[in-house]
Amino acid sequence: MKEQLLDFYDRTNLKSYNLNESMRYQLNMLDSLDVFTRKHSENVASITCRICEYLHCKKSFTEYCTICAYLHDIGKQFIPSKILQKNGPLTDEEYEKMKTHTTIGYEMCMKDLKLRPYVAGPLYHHENLDGSGYPQGLTKKDIPYEAQIIKVADEYDAIVSKRQYKSHIDISETLKILIDQTHPTNNSKYGKLDPKVVKCLLKVVLDDTLYELNCIKGYVDSLKKELDRFNQIENYKIKMENAKKEKDKNYYLEGMKMLLKKNETLENISQINDEYKKAYDTRKNILDNLDNEIKIIKKLKV
Repeated sequence: MKEQLLDFYDRTNLKSYNLNESMRYQLNMLDSLDVFTRKHSENVASITCRICEYLHCKKSFTEYCTICAYLHDIGKQFIPSKILQKNGPLTDEEYEKMKTHTTIGYEMCMKDLKLRPYVAGPLYHHENLDGSGYPQGLTKKDIPYEAQIIKVADEYDAIVSKRQYKSHIDISETLKILIDQTHPTNNSKYGKLDPKVVKCLLKVVLDDTLYELNCIKGYVDSLKKELDRFNQIENYKIKMENAKKEKDKNYYLEGMKMLLKKNETLENISQINDEYKKAYDTRKNILDNLDNEIKIIKKLKV
């Protein structure tokens, strides 16, 4: 029984849109980005799309906002790779250079008529509601709503990528960081992130975590059935060894053989059984942790 692989970012919603030739042109612009930035852009677009749906945005706005999200980091193709791919913290000079990807992306979009409608993504996605962002230090009233949504999706994926999550276990810690950023700072009545958008992000992440739990639960259930089969084979083996009559021994032996599957033999069944036990214990532990994570996420308040 193969385990169903989890796509950390389910793009099912994105596929529901009938992208025309013009839209495909915009998405093809991502080909000029490095692999990491391209993947990040796709992730942010997926999250943005799903947040928009929880915000009950119109389909046209959701589609527009998703394209803006795809293009939000397009200016990074002109940032030196030694800065983009640096493992440690950036120097002040490197950080100033990195910040220019917003205005570079804006200029790229303005020069291309097909990209011009989506300049809000590249230009404003690092602006904070409290005015502490860049490149213009705008406050909430001057930041386009699409950029406020993309900002949340961008922050979330940046943390997830940095921490290299392979599962939604402990993802609540990331959500707590974003929730803290909705709280007012200094003399501003706003935090860095829009609380309403972050609340919708929580719903998206909860959906994903429940999906992962159900995928693993199905796999754990299938493993349990296999272990029950192995246990039945073991019981037949014990009965065969304790049987006095040859006729009874043959009966239990045939019963064992009937329970075997492809590539299984009486000689290797014990080893296979051990492998299934290890797989079951590992996935069951993940299942328990995910269940606990879901309880934590449901209690989070924005």
